[in-house]
Amino acid sequence: MTITEIKNLLNADQVSTELLEELADDQRAGVKKLLLNYHKKQEKLQAKKMEFQKRFSYEEKFWKKGQIVAGVDEVGRGPLAGPVVTAAVIIDSSFDLLDVNDSKKLSPQKRLALYPKILEQAVAVAVGVKDAEVIDQINIYEADRLAMAQAVNNLSIKPDALLVDAMNVPVDIPQVKLIKGDAKSNSIAAASIIAKVFRDKLMDDYNELYPQYKFNHNAGYGTADHLKALEMYGPTPIHRKSFEPVSRFFQK
Repeated sequence: MTITEIKNLLNADQVSTELLEELADDQRAGVKKLLLNYHKKQEKLQAKKMEFQKRFSYEEKFWKKGQIVAGVDEVGRGPLAGPVVTAAVIIDSSFDLLDVNDSKKLSPQKRLALYPKILEQAVAVAVGVKDAEVIDQINIYEADRLAMAQAVNNLSIKPDALLVDAMNVPVDIPQVKLIKGDAKSNSIAAASIIAKVFRDKLMDDYNELYPQYKFNHNAGYGTADHLKALEMYGPTPIHRKSFEPVSRFFQK
């Protein structure tokens, strides 16, 4: 076999033990390098699988009792404009998207690729949205909690318990609050991706209405270009009046 043929075989989804044994006896430097890279890749994949399985530990405690558990997360507490968005996701043991992790650790392209796959594999998915007006009325923390409750209540299946990223959801369902939960639980991680992609799409849409603020790039956060536009044009209806420096425009 040529080096190119061997490379193609090692890039296949399934590589037989017989082929690996045969290549182990091949003395060509190019083959040795390909084989070394293959084994390194397999080690990384195995470590990734182990980490992924580890992130099922909280869900498994409920699954063993025959209970349904939902992961809940949010995005958008810090921006100067736009809503806070939450997601609730129920998965089961068949969920196998290894790349699902804390959305902040993933590239925008990876999040976009995972979004439809999560929707396809999840048992149930729902979102909650609270806009700037609600945030200004009751503060961002309480708006966040209400959005989480909205997401949970919108689920097509009522869960027996919730896994929540560092929050308490105002619903009558037992819940486990996990600090940095999106890095500890696959269902919370899936919820973080759904919430992030959903909110980014909303901000892209708002960018069509208010292009000077570049919401498609800053998602409403207080970047230099956003602050500059705010000074030039003033706040939009989606800006949070209770947040500095937006609040300065409403002081009498």
